[in-house]
Amino acid sequence: MIRLDNLTKIFDTPDGTITAADHISMEVPAGEICVLLGPSGCGKTTTLKMINRIIPATSGRVFIDGQDTTAMDTVDLRRNIGYVIQQIGLFPNMTIEENISVVPRLLGWQPERYKARAKELLDMVALDPATFLKRYPNELSGGQQQRVGVIRALAADPPVMLMDEPFGAIDPINREVIQDEFLKMQAELNKTIMFVSHDIDEAVKMGDKIAIFRTGKLEQYASPDDILAHPASDFIAGFVGSDRTLKRLQLVTAAQVMGPVPTFVTPQQSLSEALAIMERFEHRSITLANERREPIGIITRDIAWNHQGLCGEHYEGLHGIARQSDDLRTVVAQMFTADSSWLPVVDASGRLVGDITQRGITHHLGATYRAKG
Repeated sequence: MIRLDNLTKIFDTPDGTITAADHISMEVPAGEICVLLGPSGCGKTTTLKMINRIIPATSGRVFIDGQDTTAMDTVDLRRNIGYVIQQIGLFPNMTIEENISVVPRLLGWQPERYKARAKELLDMVALDPATFLKRYPNELSGGQQQRVGVIRALAADPPVMLMDEPFGAIDPINREVIQDEFLKMQAELNKTIMFVSHDIDEAVKMGDKIAIFRTGKLEQYASPDDILAHPASDFIAGFVGSDRTLKRLQLVTAAQVMGPVPTFVTPQQSLSEALAIMERFEHRSITLANERREPIGIITRDIAWNHQGLCGEHYEGLHGIARQSDDLRTVVAQMFTADSSWLPVVDASGRLVGDITQRGITHHLGATYRAKG
């Protein structure tokens, strides 16, 4: 857990004093990611750097796992906080293994232990240790260097990580890959992380909480969905964008919105049975599933009206399938591509578990607005 208590930084300049961070108070629960967001010069990076004293605080306190860090030795404090920066900061004259092992060696780890840790971490970010351990940073691509920068911060297994725009210099394709890998790691490691970003989409994807800053003040601190659905001010609303409801799509999975009891027919059922089910539920089409309850096609009202016989003899191919773990952005994209208002939903084994509709999606997203009203 990280708790900031009235953390303040005032800089003296030739033109007077500047308050870069103004009495910042917030708490990041253990195992969560908090993204610090805001325009340039708003105080987010200053706040982050006061936690490990790269910038000394003018006043206020920092607590890590309940311990006031005020009296801690600065070197000891930094060794127990992982730190990742946009510029990566790998030592060019050290191999990748040596770069990853810097802090464990300073902490007195035995060689066999920190070498094993380097291999373990490279495996975690899909970099083959046999290939990369003995390479130097200039032999890696930018994306590969960024991965090494992230795992170097994890080498000594610190409880807290600070990340200053760690993926900002990476091209969009590699950035998304690295973000996904980092979230998988976080699901296993449960670090407490503060993460500076300038990208609202990255913040929504990565953060359990978002803290939005403006001119040194903390304007709003809440979950991504709460900030997008209920911005606290016109400034917040403008900053997160007029498409903020669409951004909420990536925060919800198909499993959260789907109808829990799927309507379907089997190949052995008659078209007249399929039509009766569609009329009962006011559906224009229905899923055709095999004996393993896997979707294999759809029966439309037109097919059921204009043909006789079994469903397995007359059906259309699937327009698309949603997985329970798909976010609604992925689901809606499939619906638009297929010009469909619904999709069958399957579990990890491909078994039909529900249906998801455009109406269900809009109803789910609208619930928070209705509740607020």
